[in-house]
Parts: sequence; structure tokens; C-alpha cells
Amino acid sequence: MAEDIQQQISKLFPSATFETGDTGLVVSIADGQWRDLAIALKTDSALAFDFLVTIVGMDWKDNYGCIYYLTSTTHNTHVAVKVLAPDRETPMIHSVSDIWAIAGIFEREVYDFFGIIFIGNPDMRRLFLSIDWKGFPLRKDYDTNPELNPVSIENERQSDFTQQWVELPDGKIERREERIFQPEDFVVNIGPQHPATHGVLRFRTAVDGETIKKIDVYMGYIHRGIEKICEGLTYPQTLHFMDRMDYFSGHHYHHCLCMTIEQAAGIEISRRAQVIRVLMDELGRIASHCLFIGTYCMDLGATTMLFYTLRVREQILDIMERTCGARMTFNYECIGGVMQDLDKDFVRDVKELLAVLPANIKEYNKIFTGNVIAKNRMEGVGVLTREDAIDWGVSGPSGRASGWACDVRKTDPYSIYGELDFKEIVHTEGDSMARFKVRMEEMEQSAHIIEQLIDNIPEGEYCVKVPKVIKLPQGRWFRTVEGCRGTFGVYIESDGGTSPYRLKLVPPCLPLAAVVDHITRGDKIADLITIGGSLDYIVPDMDR
Repeated sequence: MAEDIQQQISKLFPSATFETGDTGLVVSIADGQWRDLAIALKTDSALAFDFLVTIVGMDWKDNYGCIYYLTSTTHNTHVAVKVLAPDRETPMIHSVSDIWAIAGIFEREVYDFFGIIFIGNPDMRRLFLSIDWKGFPLRKDYDTNPELNPVSIENERQSDFTQQWVELPDGKIERREERIFQPEDFVVNIGPQHPATHGVLRFRTAVDGETIKKIDVYMGYIHRGIEKICEGLTYPQTLHFMDRMDYFSGHHYHHCLCMTIEQAAGIEISRRAQVIRVLMDELGRIASHCLFIGTYCMDLGATTMLFYTLRVREQILDIMERTCGARMTFNYECIGGVMQDLDKDFVRDVKELLAVLPANIKEYNKIFTGNVIAKNRMEGVGVLTREDAIDWGVSGPSGRASGWACDVRKTDPYSIYGELDFKEIVHTEGDSMARFKVRMEEMEQSAHIIEQLIDNIPEGEYCVKVPKVIKLPQGRWFRTVEGCRGTFGVYIESDGGTSPYRLKLVPPCLPLAAVVDHITRGDKIADLITIGGSLDYIVPDMDR
């Protein structure tokens, strides 16, 4: 399939160069041809790369550039495109934000950390860092002197203007500013401290009466610079950050990073370790969905549901604690397998959970799903079409609620998922109720997966022997898994040392927050809580 893609691109762009490796096919193209290639990649029916997974900003010391990871939802094929900025002093690359909607916020992220300007992007403000931040942290020559960026004790400075660089007909680049809100707009501030934002996230919301006109999303209040920190750590040391992003998907994120490192290092783990990892992933998925249901219902006024769902979640956390030694930041998966073997009562405890789970799910549906008030507040509210879900990179339960079959466990099976029998839950309504129902039904499928494994845990090592010092060969690797909220990815580029030259984490919650403005326009301000809660974004995941 990679050969077919290469032939098709070669016909259209003879100057493109190609390489294949652990990440699959990588196409290198000059910036001057990048937009034309991007249009062809998306619109040509033989290619149809409609899902932009991520943009990886890079500093290769000689030059800056980006690697774009793309997936075709039609053909289930993948390709990466490498584009260099022609000028290192003032790095610029043409924007593709009008081709893939999610590219807009991905490009802002790259600009924030690398200083690469995307020509044509209508909003080139910083995304996570303050507007007066000095320097670009992921550049290799970044000055880390804390005196350059002292902790501010003043109120946050903001601008009501976006920055954009526009290419004129004569080829010159002109910097322009555009107002975010018009002077006549009535702007309501929601967050960063607001119970319904589920963390420090800020929505500046323009309303016409009760109708939402526009939302400007502010992130970065708890940004920790994880990707920069990891450049100075050994590979095993990077693992503990995975519990500190989407803390409900800790097992899944550990799984992804471990798999990526293991693939690069040529480490093959035991069957027992694979089964244990999948069991933990699915137990974690049930626990995460339980908390979503409880807190979401609480946001909508049904406080009682939180107590019902926490009952099951606590049961799962008790199981986790006995094996992992922790209830939140598990740090259980490791390079080569898992940190320690299962608790002696693990099988018994899981079977006890499986025995009561169906009745609990039935109870949740009885109390809330069929409630007339819940239906009125959720059905037809915050509708996201399948095409828009793909365009904005909204994967996971929220994407499947819009009719997009995007479960990585099915589309690109990893570990032992390809051997297991389970249904991918897909709804077509695309509204808040559909997003709720997908998670409710996914708990049943996770239980079904666990049932297939719990009596068939093989004997063997829970962790194979690995080198005391882990060095990865030169190269790049990219893997994805199905987290609780969508596609999570890890990109590693190695220069042959004990630390990653570049570790890029691809969180599902960044697109979930980015799409809020798109799907809330025209809805009521009271519905913002319903819509935002149904997307189930986790702030530390996007902030990293």
C-alpha cells in the first residue's frame, strides 16, 4: 500500500522524495509545494488523507521544520510528510488550517514552542505560554535562564487581536492584526476557575442575548513543559509523566510509550505482560467512563448519579491499588512489561466486579438516560457531524458518537486486541446524548474483553530482561493507542543516545477543546456546560 501511495504522489509531485522506516512512508516536499500536496492528499480519491493526526514541530539544528502525520479514514492508510522551513532565522511554513480544521491549533502549538510562523493561519497567537514569553522552549538553543521569564504576580495580560502573516500576490509576506471580538460584542468570561470546565480552562464567550456567537479558548494555565523536560531524561524516566496528563488514561498512555520504546529497542515482551496491560487498560476505561457519567450528570443537576458511579469506580481503584500500589498515578507499565505481578486476589476481585457491573449499568440507564429532563438538555445539542469530527480530529467516544469508526483497537490493532471479540460502539446522531450513550455502551464492551482474558492469563514473566541502560538507535517512531478520550500518540526521534532527541505527545483532549467554538455557535449559553461536559476533555492532557 505504501508503494501505491508513493507512486500516486510521485506522479503529481516528481520533486518529492521518499523514505520508509518504522513510521511507514515519509514524504519530503519543499514548502513551496506543500499546500498543493496537502490539497491533493486530502481531495484525491485514491489518497483521501482526511484525518490530520498531529503536527510534530522539529529543530534539527541545521533547520526547523514539521512532520505531518495523516490517516485516510476511507482506505485506513497512513503517511507522514516532512516540510522544512527555508529560512532558519525567520522560519516560515505555509499553513494548511483551511485544509484540515484542526491544523489551526496544531500550528499555534508549533509556533508557541518553535517560533515557526505559518503563513495564512488566521490566528498566530501563543497557545499555552503568555503573550510576552521570551523565546521558544523546544528549540535546542533555548535559554532556560529563569530570569528571562520570571513568575508574574500581575494579572494575565491579553490581547484582543490575532496575529497573522499573509502572502501578497508579489510573494512578499505581510504581518496583519485582526480583532477577535468586535467592539459591540458582549463577552462573558467562563473560567479559568469554573466548576464545569473540569480544570483551569478559560472560555471567552461572545453572546447575543442567550445565543453563543463565538468562543475564544485560553489554555496553558497548568502547562508543565513535559516534552522539554523529557529531552533531559532517560527513557525509563519519561514514563512517570504518562499518569500526569489524562490521569484517567494512565495505563493506556504508559502502554503507548512503552510500546514505542520497545519497538525502537527491539524488545519483545511476554504474552503474560501483554494480557496484563490489556486488562489494566480496559479496567481503566470502565473507571474513566464511570467518572465521566457521574460528573457529567452532576453538571446537569443530577448529583445522585455521582454516588452511584463512584461505587463501581472505587471498586476498580481498589483492584488497581492492590496490584499497582496506587489509586491514581499507577506508574505500572514499564519497558519490558509491567512493574510487578498481579495481586494474588486479582482474578477473584475482577470477577466480583464483572458480576455487579451489568446491574449497575442498567441502573444508570434507568435513572438518567431515559429521563425526560436529560433528553431535553442533551438531544440535538452540540451536534458534530462525521465530516467535522474527522476534520477537527475529534476521535474516541466523541468521534464515534458522530458516526466515525475511529477506535484504534480496531483500525490499527496493537498488543493482543486483534485477537479479541468486541464491538466498536458507533452512533450517528453526533449530539451530547450520543456522546453519553457511546461511553455507557463501551463499558459493556470493556467488560466483555476482560471476561475473555480473566480466566486465560498465561503463565510466564511479567517483565522480560532489558538492558540496564536503554539506548535507542537513530531514527523516528510513532505509535498510537485508544485512550479513554480518543487517539493518543507518541512520537520519538532518537539521535542514538539515552535520552530522546524529541518526544512528542499527541493528546486527544486538545482537539476536543479546540472544537468547542465550532459546535457551540448558535446554541444557548446554558448549553455550553452540556456540550463541554459531553466532550469530556481533561485539562492536564491538553496542557501537558
